[in-house]
Amino acid sequence: MMSKELMTAKILEAKATKGISWESLSEAIGLSPVFTTSACLGMNSMTEDKAFAACEFLGLDKTVAETLQLCPKKAWGDSVPQDPLIYRLYEVVGVYGDTLKELIHEKFGDGIMSAIDFTMHVDKEENPKGDRVVVTMNGKFLPYKSW
Repeated sequence: MMSKELMTAKILEAKATKGISWESLSEAIGLSPVFTTSACLGMNSMTEDKAFAACEFLGLDKTVAETLQLCPKKAWGDSVPQDPLIYRLYEVVGVYGDTLKELIHEKFGDGIMSAIDFTMHVDKEENPKGDRVVVTMNGKFLPYKSW
């Protein structure tokens, strides 16, 4: 079995070599772009059928598909606050931070989302299975400049 780090490196290499977007990969296997990217970056796992479909689409072998199915280890050290709500926000960034970065770069190019020219809204969505927290972040894209 290979490591999640090596799996991710192989996926990123195949994706770049073939010119495949996260969007096209996710469409091909029937998952959302955010979840697909996160799993490929090692922060979530895929079911067997999705893992093999992703590897077939990318031209990768069985070992990568098997590793995509493994439960990830999610650890960020001792710097994470102990407050349950704030901890969960750190968890979101820990699990989906690299995914957001990949997707933002793919859609906008090399740059960042501003936290200065920025708004955020927290809404409640009533749901019979349990109310949902909806956090919407809206930040201006700031491309990096060459000089």
